[in-house]
Amino acid sequence: MTKPESGETDPVDRVTWALRRADLALQAVKEPPLRAIGLSGSHYAVLMSLRTTPGIIGAELARLVGVTPQAVALLTAKLMERGLIERRPHPRHRNVQELHLTEVGEAELEKAERIIRDVERHVRESLGPQRYGQLRKLLGEVIDELPNWSAPKD
Repeated sequence: MTKPESGETDPVDRVTWALRRADLALQAVKEPPLRAIGLSGSHYAVLMSLRTTPGIIGAELARLVGVTPQAVALLTAKLMERGLIERRPHPRHRNVQELHLTEVGEAELEKAERIIRDVERHVRESLGPQRYGQLRKLLGEVIDELPNWSAPKD
């Protein structure tokens, strides 16, 4: 392992590494109860994305969920088979299909949301209201600022 440059933190102390570990920890705790109700974490992400962005198309959904278009096609096909989502023609572009939650999908998403809300409650109670608010604010700032980063030119 290379030694950190002057002013850099040790790689295991970096915020970026902590964010990754926090994401993995979150996935590990929410996956079993989601699976128990018949959804995976990826299914939840798709359903939640369709709730927040109804009418999104597959390529946009793939970017939003952070998977390839091929992976989102498989996810949406499985959710369509179960009647949780549906495709509808785009109102202006006849070759474009929008994705929407069905009533059954809304009901299944609400089951998942009970689990996710409880995980969120646990995090909020573990941190306390002030630190929870600070963390949420700081994460929002990270999300807003990351698009301004550009890779170093070698």
